[in-house]
Amino acid sequence: MKHLTAREEVLMNMFWDNGPMHVRDVLKLFPEPKPHFNTVSTFVRILENKDFLDHETVGNSHRYFAKVSRDDFKRGTLRDVITRYFDNSLKGMMSALVADENLSDDEIRDLIQVVQSASKEKENKG
Repeated sequence: MKHLTAREEVLMNMFWDNGPMHVRDVLKLFPEPKPHFNTVSTFVRILENKDFLDHETVGNSHRYFAKVSRDDFKRGTLRDVITRYFDNSLKGMMSALVADENLSDDEIRDLIQVVQSASKEKENKG
């Protein structure tokens, strides 16, 4: 999955939270001082070129909508982090989280339960 800049991610969150919108609708969601219309329009087109957004023609304007769900983006980003920083090892990532986050015993037990539940679901499906 392609990466998003911080500004692009702000825009994608607006689409994920609000659904399809015209650029003018996106602009209304920004706090003051609002960015210029052309700036927002440029970012929307960049997101469309990156295949995160698509549009439909409504009258003589475009209404944009997310092509990638928030969950798919999160999964793709997590997979990328695991690949780039943990040598493609989920175990390595989990070990780093447990070691670095100073998780409590209860939190570690909760993580173990999540993994066991996922494993049982996988067995039942396969």
